[in-house]
Parts: sequence; structure tokens; C-alpha cells
Amino acid sequence: MAERAGSIASLAGRALPVTGADGAELRIDLSGTDLGGAWVSVTWRDAGSGGIARALVSAVSGDGESVALVEEPLGGDAFAWTGRLPPGVAALRLSTLSRTNPFVLQDLSIRRRGRLGIVARAGARQPGLTAQAVYWRILGLKVRARGLIARALSHRAETGYAAWIARFDRLTAAERARIRAEIAGWEAPPLVSVLMPVHDPDPRVLEAAIRSVRNQVYPAWELCIADDASTDPRIPRLIARHVAEEPRIRSVRRSENGHIARATNDALTLATGAYTAFLDHDDLLSENALFEVAGAIRADPDLELIYSDEDKVDGRGRRFEPHFKSGYDRELLWAQNYVNHLCVVRTDTLRRLGGLRPGFEGSQDHDLLLRLTEGLAAERVRHIPKVLYHWRAAAGSGTFSDRALARAEAARLQALAEVAARLGARAERGAQGFNRLVRPLPEPPPLVSVVIPTRDRAELLGVVLDGLFARTDYPALEVVVVDNGSTEPATRDLFARYGSELRLRVLPAPGPFNFSDLSNQGAAAARGTILLFLNNDIEVLEPGWLTELVSIASDPEIGAAGAKLLYPDGTIQHGGIVLGIGGIAGHSHLGLPGNEPGYFARMLLSQEVSAVTGACLAMRAEVFSEVGGFDAAHLAVAFNDVDLCLRIRAAGYRIVWTPQARLLHHESKSRGAEDTPEKRARFEAESRVMRERWEPVLRADPYYNPNLSRAAAHYRL
Repeated sequence: MAERAGSIASLAGRALPVTGADGAELRIDLSGTDLGGAWVSVTWRDAGSGGIARALVSAVSGDGESVALVEEPLGGDAFAWTGRLPPGVAALRLSTLSRTNPFVLQDLSIRRRGRLGIVARAGARQPGLTAQAVYWRILGLKVRARGLIARALSHRAETGYAAWIARFDRLTAAERARIRAEIAGWEAPPLVSVLMPVHDPDPRVLEAAIRSVRNQVYPAWELCIADDASTDPRIPRLIARHVAEEPRIRSVRRSENGHIARATNDALTLATGAYTAFLDHDDLLSENALFEVAGAIRADPDLELIYSDEDKVDGRGRRFEPHFKSGYDRELLWAQNYVNHLCVVRTDTLRRLGGLRPGFEGSQDHDLLLRLTEGLAAERVRHIPKVLYHWRAAAGSGTFSDRALARAEAARLQALAEVAARLGARAERGAQGFNRLVRPLPEPPPLVSVVIPTRDRAELLGVVLDGLFARTDYPALEVVVVDNGSTEPATRDLFARYGSELRLRVLPAPGPFNFSDLSNQGAAAARGTILLFLNNDIEVLEPGWLTELVSIASDPEIGAAGAKLLYPDGTIQHGGIVLGIGGIAGHSHLGLPGNEPGYFARMLLSQEVSAVTGACLAMRAEVFSEVGGFDAAHLAVAFNDVDLCLRIRAAGYRIVWTPQARLLHHESKSRGAEDTPEKRARFEAESRVMRERWEPVLRADPYYNPNLSRAAAHYRL
């Protein structure tokens, strides 16, 4: 790589050599710095990041081994990491996490930290862990003490929304200047047409909505207003004044009220931009909204749909209830319009689809998105994980969508029913009025091979078998119990009791416990075209759970399906797996009461996820074979399900979690906790495998949001 002109990295004022290029990879040479094993603070700025990590920072040793440094956002474009660098560290490496959103390193500095300073910093974050570390250090157990200090330093406090706004969502004068300078260097900035249907809003909120467009940092926009026969004479006067003042604003007035779809389509006739954004007459765009949209378009001109995060604003201008959204998730979109605002669509596509459809009022946007995304490749959809739209929730704002909830719900269901019919599926009303897409079972129903690794614990295994054979209504299943050296008489009695059950086979598999190997052996012996990997501590709650999983797993686009698992106390054990939680992965909504809707109703709705737990994982046998099964050599117990799912996704399949299949999970009762030195060592080794194999993927779960905490998947800031 060519050396970068001018140093952007320093150690105590001393310039460090930097090679590489922004947006791809940079390497900061640490040779001769004697930083191996030193406690340091590393701070850097990524211009334009807004606090969302766009680079993976790693410490690289002389032999090429690397360790990721998990950054802490400081606000604005600043990040930091404090910890102990690995012995033998030779360089820091910054690698891009996204080809469409490259990093721009402004400066990086390294500062040595003394032991007292490190302990004080750790103590302020996690006093209990720090006290343990000091105790073990006094006893001379340095490695254990260092590990506890590192855990304490990595603790990130959660924050309220007002504090988050102050820290991460304030556009400073310097940032405005940087954005304007960046735009000035663009050739032919894309024109974005903003459509605004208007019907009798409070003139003050309409004024604010129009001003939010006029105040955009990005200049290449046009505002297309359609007055839907407003009866308040102040409204046309207000619109006319803005048209006269600003040549980028154009308007048309309807002679009769046609409701939101017709009014929006009339505004569309005025649009000349390549992309069209939707803005309600009482809502607000953030100052940088169209700049972020234009940046996404420039990064990928083939995009069809762009959307952002959003929040609500009250009558006093106070922001609340932010919605930090998933990346593109067609399964979730079938159920609810999670895309919502800000929504930007390619103008030619919008016209080809006929715009919004009259008769779908209240769910006209959802109907458009369902039609737009039908058959659309995920690569042509872009989520901007920034709050770019403020949805007014004040009384008197005159929103179109809150006037007829029942009609909106019916329209939403009808919109999905049309899509479902073309998929050979059907649409149903789901929980809380959301949609539910029900896929058909293949005809005849495929044989399902249920693979259950076990060792003794007959009282658990008996519950599983009873649930499968007596309380599951699926018509074609076999059970392959992979017996890992059971010796207890109760287990022999259980097998004898099921001796006449032709659907049960017991496959002896003695040796050390290796979940991956046992599961692979069971899969090899299975006869079914659908494999269901099931723990021996699962309890069936409802008869239709397996039908639901098989109908999803049979979809040729889907590589695996997972269920909603509950603890015996009724709280959620598994709501899908979120990458990056606790460093590797964690369960979504862990511990939430099982009947709670979760973050924007996520626990009520089928959705795509990056992974599902191997405690209940359904997939086609051909997909299992294609990706090579579980990794028995390197991931005997931990993370084998996550690794399998990531390989499934890398092969081009989707993974779906469904709350319509609910089971009880007595987690780890047969295997026990990770509470011995041997188990802890194995867990650490398997953690290293996952980091080395998947680190960039673990840092950017497409179905989570980078603004949310990675301490736990509770969808908190």
C-alpha cells in the first residue's frame, strides 16, 4: 500500500506511520513503540459517522494475529477504546465494515494509562468486577485480574433518549460546514422530490413541516405540495407564500377532497427528481435528512427503496419514542409497516406502480411498500440508521392515518392478501391487528426428522417424546435420539417404554459431549427432508408448532426457522439471536414476559434474524448438507448454531424466527452451566473461533440497529 500523505496518528505527540486508504483499510505502525502489553486509551474520529462505527479497529501482532478493539462512541464522530494491548502488538488496523458506507479517519491518538488510572476508570463503570480484580491481583493471579478489569472497562451505560439526542444527534456548525464542503465536491448531486399531501392541518404545523424542507443542509431538492381541497382559507395562502419565496417549491390544488392517495399522486405529477420522498403535512424532516439520502444514492445508484429511523415529536417540540429499525426484513414488512418514515422511492418505479392506491387509506404506504418489494432483491433496499424523520403526535395535527384505525387495519390485511395469493400463501389477522402470512405445507407434508442429542435425564427426555408423539399434530415425523452414553436405569426404562414406537430410533453415540458431532450423526441417520434439531429439555405447549416451522423451512428462499422459546416461568428465553451481544451473540428480548409485545411488537411478529438457537432449529436436509452441517471440530458446544446460521446466510438463504411456534425450554438442565475450568477454557476457545471467523459480521447485525446497546438485546440505547 502507498503511504498516506501526512500523519493522522500519534502517540504522545509523536507521529506514527500510516499506510492504506480511507474507506478500505488503514494500518498504523506501532513498531518501536513498546506498547505490547501496555494499558492504553485509543481515541479516533471518523468524519461523518455520527457515532455509528464504520471501521473495525484491530490490534495486529507481528505474526498476523489480530484482536478486535470494541469501540465506545463518545458523541459526534468520536470513538474510544481503553484496555490492554496484546503482547507483541505491531500495528493497529482499521478495516471498513461496509462497502457502501466507508470510514474517513480524521485523527487517531494513543495514550498510555497507569495502573491506578485504569483501576479508577474500571471502578467507576463496574465497581463489583473491579473489586474482584483487585482481590485476585493481590493474590498474584494477574491473568484473572486483567480479564475482570477488561470486562469492567467494556461496560457501557444505557441512556435515556434526551441524553442520546444531546450526545449523538446534534448537528454542529462544524458538521454543517463539513457536509456543505462534501456536497460541493459532488458531481451532479441527485435531485430528491419531496411529496406533501395537505388537507386542513393547523397552519403552524404546516409551516413547520415546510420549513423543515427549506432548512435542509442538502440543496438539491424540490417540494411538491398537493392541497387536497383544504377548507381553511389560511392553508392555500400559506402554501402560495412559500411558493413565491422559494422556486424549489411547487404546488397544485385539488378541486375536491380525494384523500391521501389521490393527493399524493397529484403531488407526484409535479416531481422531476430521480427519487421521491414522502412527508406528511404535519411532520418534520431532520436538517440532514436529504443529505443522508443523497449519500446513499451516490453510494449505490441502483437503490429502489431507502428508509431511515424515526421518532415522534409533541406539541412543544419534544422528541420521544424513537424507532431504531432493522435493516431490510421482508418477513417483518409483511406483518407491519416498520419502514414507515422517512421513506424514499425511485420515482420511475413509483410511477410504474401507479403511486398510492385509493381505497387503501390508512395503510396506503404499507400497500405501496408491499407491491414495491415483491420480488425485489434485498441489495436494492437501504436502511439509514439515523433519526431523519419526526412524526408529530400532537392533538389537532390532522393526520390522515389516525382517523379510521379499523379501516386502516382492513386495508393492510387486504394489501398482504394480494401478495400472499401470488406466493400461494394466505393472509390472516395476527396479534394486535398486525398481519400474519401463513405459508402452506407442501403436499404431501414432508417427513420431519427430529434430532435429539441426549445423555440420561430421562425425566426431561420423556417430556420431549410425549410432546412429539402425543401433543403435536404434524402428520409425518420420526425422532432420532442420539444417545451420548446414557447409563441410568431410568433412561433404559424410557427407551423400553417406547420400544414399539416405530417413529423412534435410538442411535448410540458414546464419547465426550460434542453437541455438533452428535447433531451431525443424527442428521446423517435421518430419513426426512426436513431436519429439526431439538434439545432434550424442550416441552411442547401447542399442537401446531411443528406445522408452523415446517411451512417456513420448506420455503426455498429460507435456510432455517426458529421458534419462540419460553422459560418455565413464562419469560422469553429465545426471541431470535442478535449478533454482537456480549461480544459474540445473545438472545433477543431475553427475560421479557412471554406475553409482552417487545420492541415495536417484535415478539409478536415473524421476522428475519441473523441466527436462531440450535435448541429448536428447523431446516431442509439439503441446506444442512450444502453448508457442511455443524462444526464439530472447532465448536463442540458453544456458538455452533450461530456459526451454522451465518454459513446458511452466506449461502444466500434467509433465516426466520416465528412466535407462532411456542415451546418451553428448561435451558441447559441436562448439560449444566459453564462452571468448571475445563468448560470455561473450551468456551473461551470457541469464542476465539467465532471472532476470527466472523468478527466483521458480528459487529454489524443487519437485523439490529447500531444505535442500540450491545450489552444485551433489550433494544435499549
